[in-house]
Amino acid sequence: MIHSLFLINPSGDIFLEKHWKSVVSRSVCDYFLEAKEKALEPEDVPPVIHTPRHYLISIYRDKLFFLSVIQTEVPPLFVIEFLHRVAEMIQDYFGECSETVVKDNMVMVYELLEEMLDNGFPLATESNVLKEMIRPPTILRSVVNTLTGTSNIGDTLPTGQLSTIPWRRAGVKYTNNEAYFDVVEEIDAILDQSGTTVFAEIQGVVGACVKLSGMPDLTLSFMNPRLLDDVSFHPCVRYKRWESERVLSFIPPDGNFTLMTYHVNAQNLVAIPVYVKQSISFFESGSGGRLDVTVGPKQTMGKTVEGVMVTVHLPKTILSVNLTATQGSYTYDNGTKLLVWDIGKLNPQKLPNLRGSLSLQAGAPKPEENPSLNIDLKIQQLAISGLKVNRLDMFGEKYKPFKGVKYITKAGKFQVRT
Repeated sequence: MIHSLFLINPSGDIFLEKHWKSVVSRSVCDYFLEAKEKALEPEDVPPVIHTPRHYLISIYRDKLFFLSVIQTEVPPLFVIEFLHRVAEMIQDYFGECSETVVKDNMVMVYELLEEMLDNGFPLATESNVLKEMIRPPTILRSVVNTLTGTSNIGDTLPTGQLSTIPWRRAGVKYTNNEAYFDVVEEIDAILDQSGTTVFAEIQGVVGACVKLSGMPDLTLSFMNPRLLDDVSFHPCVRYKRWESERVLSFIPPDGNFTLMTYHVNAQNLVAIPVYVKQSISFFESGSGGRLDVTVGPKQTMGKTVEGVMVTVHLPKTILSVNLTATQGSYTYDNGTKLLVWDIGKLNPQKLPNLRGSLSLQAGAPKPEENPSLNIDLKIQQLAISGLKVNRLDMFGEKYKPFKGVKYITKAGKFQVRT
């Protein structure tokens, strides 16, 4: 199955490697680094790369590459899911997933990887089970370990490892019992020059933070579950109940976890929250060009669009830009030819505009293609698909928990062609 794991930073430096079977030379990463150099964005690196002797399967997350080396054919999504679990475990244990954090906690990261994979096969990937085997670091525990010479490794086998519910430990107790859910949707869209939608889909995640005593049995229902396509669940969800009633019935893990992911593929159901009026043109003489971009809210259901950012990869022949922004500020990197316009909140009464001139290098021909615009945005308290949680019921325990749902819409790969 999985032979080796390499963690690589954006500069291409390998700062962690772990081998489960035989040691694989670092030189195998050269194939991956070659593909990384060719990609325009880190997210564009192919997730599966075939080499003469190995398959390289990778994910890009939290500005780090997680690269696994495989010697036999395996389902790529199986490996990708495991790599996401590794990233989530680092985040869960240390508060963030970054190169600095991994280097500072190298010993514990190796201990976790040793438990998560056995001889190349996933073994313990649930947070609750791992936390019983390897206790999360705290300042007090670090001091005690230093004075007594003990380690963070537990003495007994986790109770969840022997139960039919391995994702939940026994005997959980809380003073405040609460269950919170986050519905986060990302819009992937391509709009043509006239603003018509060429492609649009929504990728959604229902995250949960459940801190409930005992062994609660929860039922979560939606107002319009028929919207959802290609649904994927946490192992705790009873799939037959979803198939028959379109209701999520589950005994939740303790703490933070991803309850489900889904797609909304029907383009008529995908509302585009902003419109972009743009004009990027170059003079026939090749001396320069003009840029004019206006962004405004469209289908936002009365919510404010915030965190708006427009990114443009300008042609390599551009020498300089002279632009004026009516809202926010812009930066231009002459090395990478990257123009970033940070707008912030959209005001429907006064639409933000960026316009000005582009200067080309002397003697350079007119660029053959106009660059595309990448849009970033965020809308609080809105699921753009229209998905809404109807109610959450709890069985098996007598107390009344605090409950809450938060909705967020973000831009995924949102591109406007010019």
